[in-house]
Amino acid sequence: MKLGKVLVTSAWPYINVTPHIGNLVGSVLSADVVARYYRLKGEEVLMVSGSDEHGTPIEVEAVRLGVKPKDLTDKNHRRVVELFKKWGISFDNYTRTESPVHKEFVQQHLMKIYKNGYIFTQETEMLYCEKCKRFLPDRFVEGKCPYCGHTPARGDQCDACGRLLEPTTLIEPYCVICKGKPVIKTTKHWYFDLAKFSEKLAKYLNENKQLPTNAKNFSLNLIKEGLKPRAVTRDVGWGIPAPFPEAEGKTIYVWVEAVLGYVSATIEYFRNRGKPEGWKAYWFDKNAKTLYFIGKDNIPFHTIILPALLMASNEDYNLPWNVSATEFLQFKGEKASKSLRIGIWIDEALELFPADYWRYFLIATRPETKDSNFSWEIFAEKINADLNDTFGNFIHRTLSFINRHFDSKIPEPGQLDAEDKQVLQNLKGLVNEIAEDFEACKLQSAANGIMGIGHLGNQYLNEKEPWNLIKSDEAKAATTIYVAAQLVKALAIVSAPIIPHTAEELWKMLNLPDSVHHQRWDEALKPLPANHKIAEAKPLFSKVEADEKKLDEMLEKVRRAMAK
Repeated sequence: MKLGKVLVTSAWPYINVTPHIGNLVGSVLSADVVARYYRLKGEEVLMVSGSDEHGTPIEVEAVRLGVKPKDLTDKNHRRVVELFKKWGISFDNYTRTESPVHKEFVQQHLMKIYKNGYIFTQETEMLYCEKCKRFLPDRFVEGKCPYCGHTPARGDQCDACGRLLEPTTLIEPYCVICKGKPVIKTTKHWYFDLAKFSEKLAKYLNENKQLPTNAKNFSLNLIKEGLKPRAVTRDVGWGIPAPFPEAEGKTIYVWVEAVLGYVSATIEYFRNRGKPEGWKAYWFDKNAKTLYFIGKDNIPFHTIILPALLMASNEDYNLPWNVSATEFLQFKGEKASKSLRIGIWIDEALELFPADYWRYFLIATRPETKDSNFSWEIFAEKINADLNDTFGNFIHRTLSFINRHFDSKIPEPGQLDAEDKQVLQNLKGLVNEIAEDFEACKLQSAANGIMGIGHLGNQYLNEKEPWNLIKSDEAKAATTIYVAAQLVKALAIVSAPIIPHTAEELWKMLNLPDSVHHQRWDEALKPLPANHKIAEAKPLFSKVEADEKKLDEMLEKVRRAMAK
């Protein structure tokens, strides 16, 4: 399927703390895998995101640490940028909400909406902490969810039921800084009249064939219940100054500006390259597609709030073409918590095992239809059984055989028999299925398909037994290894989106030119020519310890070392 321009985005990581592996698979890693796939397909891919650094969680954290919010986010942004590089995340532009381009775009866009009559002012009652002398928006306040009773629910959203909340709707609210009981005070705020877009949003959602069922149904239910005006401003000091008349001292609500960051990051990318109008091809050309990778708690912001903000400008923006929302990755049945030492953070993970081990594991177990649970047992099984015994073993068996028996050259095949032809036919089917899975954002299934090629190859070698054939019929052994080598080359291409470092290593082992990441997807089925000389085969993976207690001890050792 020819798409042309493809904008791939991931939810902006909130950088009050380093992301954990569940955050990563739900957004950034999934986006990277799909962006890498579409580049292999020859599309004009732009992958953007950035550090979400404004709003109350950062301010709360800065207050707790006794530092300025900007100092905290400068440090965290630098750290996250470096970590994403180590994970092999291929952003074209990873920016931040403190970017001047972002601030300028957000203010201009909101002023357009204001002038179009979709933003109004209203006196409102807000929670106020008399001890801290501050209003308590969003993360400055917690309490019991009025819908499902979950505790603690934040002032902007309940993690348990996903509902968007206002601080004053919380039951038994308290200030997160001093734990004191707030009072109600009147303040003036600017509101986005979201309800005016109910009909247009419902039409967009119903007509979008790509949207997964979980995102579509959840969003349509919210519209059915009745959309309410959403605050655009906040009484906090850390953020983008509100551009509206008489709005001095107010800043923009962090979720309004963060979702507009997809546009500003695209603008910034092209400005930095001296093509200030280039961004429009991704946001207004109707042949362009935009793909969003998020966790399920972010669904309403990408299927309702972002589309409505774009509609409200009265410009014909491209609305989200696909919103791939993952369920949650839990740790032994619990939500990740740094303070409670539950979960694995992306810096810790890389101290334990190489990035590709984690990338494969997270994609192969991606929580696409229901919450999943991390366990060392599953991690070890995926690395040992899939990467080492299936993928790596087949490749090493094939290439080391070529090194040993054919002077490191792809052997000249004889006449292919029915079984040889069937294996190559099966390979073609698997490569096409993997492509379809990538395009449908069924990444777990794509990972399984890649392992399917490894299984196909191992089974083929076991049945043909080239190690015996080489003694009695060298020509037949040569044909078998020639066919197996074609599967190895295909694996280098199709695995590149998920395990990019390993795919590059394999490409070099095959002694093929340039980088695997500069190839095209259809290269997977173009045969390696006879007499092509390969490099020396080396194992791509090694087995990991399968003892859960020992792996937990390794993690604790890493944490102690990082804490020093």
